[in-house]
Amino acid sequence: MIKRTFFTGVLILLLTGLSHSQTYIHPNYSLKSHETLNIVKVEVRPEATLFYMSIENRISNGTFCADRNIYIIYPDGTKVKLETASGIPVCPDSYKFKAAGEKLEFLLSFPPLKSGTKWIDLIEDCQDNCFSFYGVTLDNDLNKRIDDAFALGENDESARALISFINIADGIDKNNLGIEGLIYINIIKLAMETGDEGAAESWYKKFKLSNAPRLSQYIKYLNDLGINY
Repeated sequence: MIKRTFFTGVLILLLTGLSHSQTYIHPNYSLKSHETLNIVKVEVRPEATLFYMSIENRISNGTFCADRNIYIIYPDGTKVKLETASGIPVCPDSYKFKAAGEKLEFLLSFPPLKSGTKWIDLIEDCQDNCFSFYGVTLDNDLNKRIDDAFALGENDESARALISFINIADGIDKNNLGIEGLIYINIIKLAMETGDEGAAESWYKKFKLSNAPRLSQYIKYLNDLGINY
């Protein structure tokens, strides 16, 4: 009887730990710095937060490394530093790609994520060619809605994609502000694609008046595309 109680207790503890783990496959984000650098998945575990990353080399004699100063930044600005990196050298050591098209996969490990966190920034704080992901969304339901909206656009259904992104924008609450940049940018671009210049201008001005984190960077991104109202 004592042994049965002990093993039952262990099982309950294991199940409790598993129930608090969550995985996000290819989570959406608002902006990133490196075109071929991707977040393959994020695992939020009770003991750690794991970022599975991948980068594709597109040049001859390409190299890549991870700085020691990589941070998760919470919506309130709190920084949490990288604990370990696996599969990638720490700068100034670097991985030397053998050819264009080669991919390097690596793992970044951080302390456990604060409960209730819906989005974060992933930032490398270094001197040169640092990587960044702004507004990484840790909400599987929202990620699916965004993926579905993108799929409509990729299938040349711009009008339906525009409606989907507008519905997402209307439903985002304060916990998901980190992804606002992505949503607004796509609404504005899709409005222009469908010939609705008035809607594009209206959403651009609405975006400029919003409280979206890193707003100035998103506006600069649009301006660099020649979009300015």
